[in-house]
Amino acid sequence: MIARPQSDPVKVAMPPKPLGLWATAMTVRRNVLEVIPAAAIREPIISGTSGLRWHMVMDPAALRHILKDRVEDYPKSINTRLILSPAIGDSLLMAEGAHWRWQRRAAAPAFAQRHVEALGPLMTAAAEASCRRLEAAQGPVNLVEETVAATFEVISHVTFSGGGMFDPGAVHQALDAYIAKTAKLSLMDVMGLPAWLPRPGRLFSGPGLRRMKTMADQVITSRPQAARQQPPDFLDLLLDAQDPETGRAMTGNELRDNLLTFILAGHETTALALAWALYLCAFDPFVQDRAADEARVALGGRAATAADLGALPQTMRILNEALRLYPPAAFLSRTARTFDTLCGREIRPGDTVMLPIYALHRHHLLWERPDAFDPNRFVTTPERYAFLPFGAGPRICFGASFALQEAVIILSTLLARFRFDPVPGREPQPRMILTLRPHGGVWLTVRSRD
Repeated sequence: MIARPQSDPVKVAMPPKPLGLWATAMTVRRNVLEVIPAAAIREPIISGTSGLRWHMVMDPAALRHILKDRVEDYPKSINTRLILSPAIGDSLLMAEGAHWRWQRRAAAPAFAQRHVEALGPLMTAAAEASCRRLEAAQGPVNLVEETVAATFEVISHVTFSGGGMFDPGAVHQALDAYIAKTAKLSLMDVMGLPAWLPRPGRLFSGPGLRRMKTMADQVITSRPQAARQQPPDFLDLLLDAQDPETGRAMTGNELRDNLLTFILAGHETTALALAWALYLCAFDPFVQDRAADEARVALGGRAATAADLGALPQTMRILNEALRLYPPAAFLSRTARTFDTLCGREIRPGDTVMLPIYALHRHHLLWERPDAFDPNRFVTTPERYAFLPFGAGPRICFGASFALQEAVIILSTLLARFRFDPVPGREPQPRMILTLRPHGGVWLTVRSRD
């Protein structure tokens, strides 16, 4: 009989109380999640000041208020805009108000379920390619590198399937380099200094950013003369997109910014969810074997397809539990525009309102044994605003169904064919800069189940 784990999977060490200004500035450069005080997993709201007033909100009713009822009053924070806007402009991820609403209406058909399902064969092909790479691997494997390779294969075909004239890998490298240089918060950010004051760490990202945008502009310009793809890829769908209310179409810059947004948000987050899910499967071999048995029965030796999702509930529960314990977007930040009240606390215009999704997903008032790995907690649907891996409200992640379909296809295919075991002394460490990454990698021993 397989022994169950006697401990919980890795987690972030939380300080006993909120950090001071200097300690916060130093800590956020290493790991944003380490500024979340231990009280955040037991209290509905925590407030403080670090040059500006801030509030961490973990109460589901208050989160519904922020993300749905009063979404216009809580736009993305200045720090979020400082990090992302130079790369992806006023795309769907960053735009606010009327500019966001018309883009949302125009882009909605591109994310319709029929289009997501039509892209399933690309995800199946990526799962098969991942299996071939793992079959050829010798010794321990860093599964982060593998899941990034698999999901980027999907995103490059889905986004720029036109082929030859474009190197999607170069855009990926440019985005990674940009994030590495700009996503770490500084003392100026923590103090809430004005956005027009330059942050030294972000002064040298210009050349790579310009190359990335130039490459994206070139493929957009060349696509109208090229044959359209079947099924249509994301660029084709955006080229055809129009606001149904006004007939407005996207300009070249808007097309580029939304394509780069889809690359940024559409592959790394799924890759991280997959890597954390494989770590958790190796952590609990009993859960892994149950999912593998389910996948082997459903798939019969072939790779999974979009049509198989309904036959793979255990795989979906593992992914949801990975998204609960290690949400890629683990810490969101908003700036209050108006006076408000949250959990009885006064909110003033200009206050920073933090949504520590990592703490919400481990809150002791919302989850039983919150630090434990237990996919069966998702046999029933959790409280809506207690589980927010993709956000919620009108600005919920557009690509959620795409990401989950891709993740289930790849994970079930891998679990059906391979056994994953931990490598002693190589536990990953949850560390967030822009997304929650397994610092040090997810090193596992991979063996064929046949």
